[in-house]
This record gives sequence, C-alpha cells and structure tokens, in this order.
Amino acid sequence: MTLPPSRTTGVTNVHEARDALGKRLRELRSAAGLSGRQLAESLSWPASKVSKLENGRQTPTDDDIRSWTSATGSEGEAEALLASLHTLEVQHAEWQRQLRGGLKPHQQEIAELDARTRLFRAFESTFIPGLLQTAEYARYRFGQSISVFKVRNDINEAVATRVQRQAVLYRPDKRFHFVLTEAALRYRLCPPDVMIGQLDRLVSLTSLPNVKLGIIGFEAPYVVAPAHGFWILDSDRVMVETFSAELNLAQPQEIALYGGIFESLAGAASYGRSARAIINRVIEDLAPEAPEDVS
Repeated sequence: MTLPPSRTTGVTNVHEARDALGKRLRELRSAAGLSGRQLAESLSWPASKVSKLENGRQTPTDDDIRSWTSATGSEGEAEALLASLHTLEVQHAEWQRQLRGGLKPHQQEIAELDARTRLFRAFESTFIPGLLQTAEYARYRFGQSISVFKVRNDINEAVATRVQRQAVLYRPDKRFHFVLTEAALRYRLCPPDVMIGQLDRLVSLTSLPNVKLGIIGFEAPYVVAPAHGFWILDSDRVMVETFSAELNLAQPQEIALYGGIFESLAGAASYGRSARAIINRVIEDLAPEAPEDVS
C-alpha cells in the first residue's frame, strides 16, 4: 500500500515541525536586518549553525532560542518558540537523551503512561513487546540498548522495573490487543532456550481474559506491509520506535491512520488455538538447538 505524501506522518511531521521552527527563526533574523553571517558573528557561532537551524537540519537548544531572540531584538517571541521546541522534543525523543540517566528511569516513565492508559493496541514485527517479555528475554533487549547507545549499565534494575510493569496485564479495567508477526517469534535476538521460555509465556498469556494476542503467520497475505512496530494508547497517542528516537504522534489524522493500519494487520492474524499452534511450531523448531536440562 502506498500512502499519499500528506499522510505519511511520523518522521515527516517531525521534519515539518523542525522546518517550521527554522522558518520562524529566519523571519526574526530578516526582520532584524541581519545576514546569517552577521548573526553568527554576534553570537560567536559558526555561520553553518545559523544555516542548519534555519533549514531544519539541526534542532536548536533552549539557549540557542534565547540567544537568537536576544540578538534579533525579539525577546517577546522566545516563549512561543520555546513552546514549539518542547513540543518537537516530545514528538521526537532521542534515545541518547532519554536513556542518559540509565534504562530504569525510562521504564518508570513508561509505567506512569501505562497507569493512565485503558486500551493498548500494539503491533510488533521484530521483537516481543515489553509488557509480554520474560525477564531473561528483556535482559537481551536491554543489553542491545546498552551496547548501541553506550548508556549506564543498570540492566538488573531495568529488568526488575519492566517485570513490575507487567502487573498492569492483570488489571480488569484495562484491555490489550497485541499483534505479532511470526518473524518476531523466530528472530535470533537471544539464545534458543531463552526464546523457548519467552514463547511459553506467550502461550500462557493467551488465557488472560483482557489480553488478545494475534500472530500473523508466514503464509498470511498482507494488505499493509509490516513496515515497523507501533503502539496506540487509547485514542490519544501513537508511539513508534526507530533506531535513534521514539516518535510520539498525537494528531487526530495520525491516530486515525495508524488505527486503520492496526485493524488491517489484526485482520491478517490468527488467534486462540490457531495462534498457539504457530507459537508451538516455533518452539518445536527451536527445541533441538536448546541445551538439555541436566538438573
């Protein structure tokens, strides 16, 4: 399925927001009668920084905004520009910044969001969603984050916090609909014995009355390609994880678009006994590779 440019959303909207902020900065510079070089010299910046900020190739900091408005005599615009910047930061939350204090604080922030959410809809094409992970599987997922982002290693605390978050699955006032691809069950993101334990947990979770788990088997036809994973929280927010950042989308048209995509993917999935059959088939395929229990 090919989406028209006006509905690609996500990364596009973040770029548009950054471009709009840059355009406003350029307007303030022009109104002050300053060239880009003159403004850069007055702030002791390289001229390239002014160009990058105005053309949306670099996101300004709070200090950049304050310095710009001061140098252009437009201090009255600072508050509105800072509000635009902070909205952009929420939309595009870079992992390096989010995980600066370690993995556990981010898990605690997500737990607060979980507490406010009543309906969770999640699609994952690559890995098992955090709320469904075993402690052992989660350890390997967090290990990747530590390796990639070079953040503080608080993996034990992060795993414990993620497991504590999962208590939300047993609250009757909340509903969950997860859709996974069979590929997510087969990717070698952890040793076979860890993955078997993870798959066993998925089977057990299908018995929870407020949890709906669908698996899209390899043989299932797709109407919409499984391009990336995403979460829809109630009808208020869509969360998309990229390698560099977490995108938080809140425009009504974005939520409606992802809602329709989720329904399409969910319609391709198998549930109940059929879903468990797919999971058990993967377990059987992995079993010969797992070490034998010598206890």
